[in-house]
Amino acid sequence: MQQFVVVVDTQRDFMAADGALSVAGADALVAPMRAFLAGLEAEQTAGVLFTFDTHVPTVYAASEEAKAFPAHCVKGTPGWANLLDPALIDRGIPVWRIEKGVFDMWAEEGLLIEDARGDAMPPVPREAFFERLRDAGVRRVTVIGVAADYCVRWAVAGLVERGFEVTVPPDLTRGITRQIDVVLAEEFAGARVSAPA
Repeated sequence: MQQFVVVVDTQRDFMAADGALSVAGADALVAPMRAFLAGLEAEQTAGVLFTFDTHVPTVYAASEEAKAFPAHCVKGTPGWANLLDPALIDRGIPVWRIEKGVFDMWAEEGLLIEDARGDAMPPVPREAFFERLRDAGVRRVTVIGVAADYCVRWAVAGLVERGFEVTVPPDLTRGITRQIDVVLAEEFAGARVSAPA
């Protein structure tokens, strides 16, 4: 059975030590994440989706998130850039992207999942995209990225709600105040979510 992979917010502002909202220890994840993506096999992987935290200064300044975090991941700036190149991934695996303006990739209406490689695959509405995955028999999703206690947590919750079994490798994610083992124990006890050693 094929898996799907969701790579959450591996952007410079989160992953680099000098990023605008650097997650402690995230810089050490870049090399193992690259190795993980390069090692994916087309026969076992239905696709990879990169999420992009995406903000516009005037909108962000008035948001709830701005009360807790400084401005970050402003679209088009170096901090918004993904540190993981889709070219790492086997050409036989479709690669997608989605831009989101809040922690929860499921919260905003009308978001489209788009081709990340320029292969002319047409954009697909988010819910229809995941329905197609289920219809194709995909049941397992691996989630990596940052931050474990924010955007990763919301990504996992939405996948579980949509009937997927989720794996979150602890060595490929970092949290701000809680690591993924704590997040899963506190919020996903009994759910089809695992963090393999």
